[in-house]
Amino acid sequence: MTFSFGVLLHLALQLLTALRALTKRDRAPAARAAWLLLIASVPVAGLVLYYLFGETNIGNRTRRRMREVTDRLAARLSAAPAAAAPPDLPVALRPVFRRAASVNGFAPVAGNAATLPPDEAAAIDALVADIDAARDHVHLLFYIWLEDGNGTRVLDAIERAAARGVACRVLIDGLGSRALARSARWAALGACGVRTAITFKMRWLLAHVFFARVDLRNHRKIAVIDGRTGYCGSQNCADPAFLPKQRFGPWVDVMIRFEGPVVLQLQHLFAIDWMTHAGEDIATLLDAPVEPAPGGFPAIAVGTGPTIDNRAVSDIFAMLLAAAQEEAIITTPYFVPDDTLHRAICGAARRGVKVTMILPARNDSIFVARASRSYYSDLLRAGVRLAEYQGGLLHAKTLTVDGLATCMGSANMDRRSFELNFENMLILVSAEVTGAMRVRQLAWLARATVLQPAHGQSWPLLVRAVNNLFATMGPLL
Repeated sequence: MTFSFGVLLHLALQLLTALRALTKRDRAPAARAAWLLLIASVPVAGLVLYYLFGETNIGNRTRRRMREVTDRLAARLSAAPAAAAPPDLPVALRPVFRRAASVNGFAPVAGNAATLPPDEAAAIDALVADIDAARDHVHLLFYIWLEDGNGTRVLDAIERAAARGVACRVLIDGLGSRALARSARWAALGACGVRTAITFKMRWLLAHVFFARVDLRNHRKIAVIDGRTGYCGSQNCADPAFLPKQRFGPWVDVMIRFEGPVVLQLQHLFAIDWMTHAGEDIATLLDAPVEPAPGGFPAIAVGTGPTIDNRAVSDIFAMLLAAAQEEAIITTPYFVPDDTLHRAICGAARRGVKVTMILPARNDSIFVARASRSYYSDLLRAGVRLAEYQGGLLHAKTLTVDGLATCMGSANMDRRSFELNFENMLILVSAEVTGAMRVRQLAWLARATVLQPAHGQSWPLLVRAVNNLFATMGPLL
């Protein structure tokens, strides 16, 4: 009798959970199907996994606070005086910028300038120099911040800035920077006058699972100094050796230094996160105008997340590929695309665009490495030039189109960046900046092995089955 009641109770819970999975908004059909299969086929564990990982819930309190902050800053943005005339964008790229503008309410802005440091160390050198020259404020947001050489250099610069009266605000992710968050150095920052905050803290984790999904992260990398200089890219505040996973190193990244009106959009994204997680109102900093540089290029910043247009990252990548006429070069460490992006890449290659993809030969995620390789055959058959980087873990997330447009930032071409992480990207139109990025991409390609069209056809049946199994699990995770 007890056994029968338990079975009936489990079936009832399965039915209710399946109904919940079917009716949840903002979920792709593939994800619904995968969760339904798991709930139906794996007793008990399927239910537990769904309530742990099946919904993108950041917690009612955090969600409410973020919505209030976002709405308030959006109203402030719409009430601000109109900026200069909108930039004249290439016709093929206008839909891309309109889609980007729909995410945060930003408009494309002209008059921007950028510098691409030659390597990761030079990027940290430039950031430290800008912090040392700061007069009013320093805002830093990094997913991973380590107490290694580069991480310590930036911490030292922040303390020097705070000592001379500069308002320094530092925001880190509770998982990615968990070692720093628990360190004596982090506590000492507050004593030096640096204002600190942590997104999605890892304290009281067991209690947290009842109120929010535990693996949602703030994956952004943003630096803003005095509201006039900004940094955006894939580089965390750490050495390329990346000691926690040094056997995959060096980690190869890119970070661009920006000046011009687009920096105010990076400031806006930082303000949303800071006001949500630190509770300090810094909205007035968004009122300071940023003068455009004569002859500067047009650009727009994009900030996405599970509560902010979780289709935008995939849409923007796909639309940039649709706009390509001659060439598209892609680098991403984590490639587990949705159907929209996968079709866009293959479709661009099939219509004659020279599409090059550079992925790392060795990946720190076994899941992603297996899932990525399940797409190789389709990509190669479509005519994509596919290469595996051999000089470490190529961590840069870049897309250049026709030597004119660049999209770069923290977002990978995987479902986690599409739906689960808070990410930031920047799209620009500049032959000079894109040319510099393209040179960097081709340097990575020179250190990669270009795969032959028949690559993977001789893989054993078991290898192909495992790769496809991991790809099938993509919608779940």
